[in-house]
Parts: sequence; C-alpha cells; structure tokens
Amino acid sequence: MLYAILCYHDEAVVGGWSKDEDDAVMAKLAVVHGKLAQQGRLGPVARLLPTTAATTLRKDEPPVVLDGPFAETKEQLLGFYVVEAENLDGALEIAGELGRANPGGAYEIRPIGVFHGAFQP
Repeated sequence: MLYAILCYHDEAVVGGWSKDEDDAVMAKLAVVHGKLAQQGRLGPVARLLPTTAATTLRKDEPPVVLDGPFAETKEQLLGFYVVEAENLDGALEIAGELGRANPGGAYEIRPIGVFHGAFQP
C-alpha cells in the first residue's frame, strides 16, 4: 500500500540552519532514501519551498487567490514522501527512520487512495 509521509517542522528553525547543518541532515536523509529506493519502496520525495512562496486558492465565487499559506501554525508542511509499505506499522517504521535522520518536527502518515487510471510509482 502507498503511504504519504508529510514532514512538518518549524520553518524558522530549519531556515536558521547553516549550510553545513542542512547538508548534514540531507546526507543522513539520503542514506534512508537510498535504502528505500534499493528496496523499491521509495516514490516521489519533495522538499517544499518556504511558505512565503506559497499561494492559497479559496474556493469562493469567484475564487480568491491569497499570498502565503492557508493558516499560521507553529509547524509548517516542509516536504513529503510517498512510500510503499505493507501496512501502517511498516509506514511508521519508515517515518521513524526519517525522524532519526532529521532532528525535530513531526511526521503525519496517511494511506493513499489511488484513483483508477492515475499514475502509480
């Protein structure tokens, strides 16, 4: 089954990392990525740009486009993974590996329902 692992963290904290600190976290994550890719369990992965680059479309009539994220929160969605796991426990194990490689923040794990005929990694 496919799972989305949504990565939340305080954008100000991550944005305050030095290049060396950021590179160190990314290198640790690359080890996990490599392992999952080798097992054929890693789908798309994305690191989102800062919320200052976000745009929100409100479904009013007519639709309203707003600069910035939908809501101000302590932790922002900074990235996501799509992974293959047998069950929730397997997805939690993957999220745990990612968490050990990346200090702080939180991971939200959601099963993915694939629409008929949609792309599947």
